[in-house]
Amino acid sequence: MLSRRAFNRNLFAMGSLLAMSAAAFAQEQVDTSTLATPAPAKPRPAKKSKASSLATQTEIVAGQNQAPMLTINSVAAMEGAISMYEEIVTGGGWEDLAERSLKKGAKGDAVIALRQRLIRENYLSFDSLSSDSSPDYDQEMVDAVKAFQINHGILPSGMVAEKTLAELNVPADTRLGMLRENLSRVQAYAQDLTGQYAILVNIPATQLETVEDGHVYSRHNIVVGKLERPSPTLASKVSDINFNPYWKIPASIVEKDIVPKYMADPSYLQMMNIRVFDGVEGPEIDPALIDWTTTPPDRYFFRQEPGPHNSLGAVKINFPNKFMVYMHDTPHRELFGRNVRFESSGCVRIDQVQTVVKWILDRTQAPLDETSYQALTTSTEQYEQPIENGPDVRWMYLTAWATDDGRVNFRPDVYGLDGTDFIFGQPQPQTY
Repeated sequence: MLSRRAFNRNLFAMGSLLAMSAAAFAQEQVDTSTLATPAPAKPRPAKKSKASSLATQTEIVAGQNQAPMLTINSVAAMEGAISMYEEIVTGGGWEDLAERSLKKGAKGDAVIALRQRLIRENYLSFDSLSSDSSPDYDQEMVDAVKAFQINHGILPSGMVAEKTLAELNVPADTRLGMLRENLSRVQAYAQDLTGQYAILVNIPATQLETVEDGHVYSRHNIVVGKLERPSPTLASKVSDINFNPYWKIPASIVEKDIVPKYMADPSYLQMMNIRVFDGVEGPEIDPALIDWTTTPPDRYFFRQEPGPHNSLGAVKINFPNKFMVYMHDTPHRELFGRNVRFESSGCVRIDQVQTVVKWILDRTQAPLDETSYQALTTSTEQYEQPIENGPDVRWMYLTAWATDDGRVNFRPDVYGLDGTDFIFGQPQPQTY
C-alpha cells in the first residue's frame, strides 16, 4: 500500500504532468459533471467542436510514460487514495465555495478560499497559503486548477466556472465513498491483467487506452451505450479483426430501430443497404411482403452489407463475450466531437480506430502498413485476421480510480450503479 507521504509526493508531481499535453488526460462529460445529474439519454445536438474545446483528445502518447487507468498496481494505488481521503474526512473535509467564477488575475478572499480548498486535496502545498501571493489567482493556481479539472474530466482551462465549482463542492465523504465503492471493481478488473498488452475501456469516462509495458500507448475518445441501452463490463482478449464487416443486426435493434424506420420510409432498407433473410443461412426475402405489425423481430435475419452506410464502419475488433458486443469504427464520426458520448446500443465505437487496429497487428504476427490498411478499408471485400495472443480487454465501470503516478480521478455515475455492488455484467437500462 502507498503511504500517504508517497501518495502525496506523487500528487505534487502533477505539475510535471501538466507540462505534457493536458488534454491527453482530460476525460470530461460536460453535461454530467455534477454527480447528482446523470448523462441525458438523448443529449442536445452539439455544435461542431474544435479539438481544443474537447475535454478529451484522441492521440498517441507513447514515450511519455503516462500511467494507465488500470495496472497490476492499481489496488495499492486505490488503497493509498482511500487512506488519504480518510484523513481528509477525519480532518473535517472542506467547505463549499461560493458560487463565483474565478480566473487568473482575480484577487481577494474568494481566491484564498479556493487556495485552501485545493490544499485539502494536495493540489497545492500548504506553504502557498502563507506566501505574499496567497490572495492572487496566479500561475500556480492556474496549474492547480488544471490538475483538478483533468482528474475530474473537465476541459482544463485553469479557470473556475460552473462545472469546476460543482466538482469542488462535492463533499469529501462522498469522494471517499466513491473510492471505497470502486475498490472492489479495481480488484476484479486487475485480476489476471499482465499489464504488458491491454485495451482498457472506462465507460463513465467514455475513453479507451491501449497499454503496453505498463504505460499508455494511445488514448481514444469512444462512444458507449445509451442509458436505456448500457454497455456491459467484461474481461476478455482480442480474438480477431474484421475488415469491411457485415453488421448482423440484433433482434432488439431490429425491433426498436430498423422496422420502425422502414415502416416510416419503405426505401430505408435499400438506402442503408440492409438485406433481410429467412434465417441466417436462409434465402433472401422481400421485406415488402411481410406484415411487420404482427411479425416478431427475431423471425427474420437482418444484415447490413459493407459500405459507406455500414454502422460498423470499416473495421470491427472481436473478443469472446456473452453479451455479443465488440469495438468498431463508425460512419458517424461527428459524435467524437461531443463531450457527452452515450449514444450506442452497447458496443464501443472508437475514434481513430485505425491506430488501435495497427497497434494490435504490429504486435502480433500480422503487422499492417498504412498502404495495406487503406487498401483493405477502402474496398468492400470482407477480410478476417485472426489474432493469436491478443491484448487483454477490460470494459470497466469506474467512477473513481487512482493511477500509479498519484492521480485520483472521479467521474459521474452515469448508469446509477454505485451502491449496487456492480462489477461485471449487463447493467439495467436507465430511464429518466
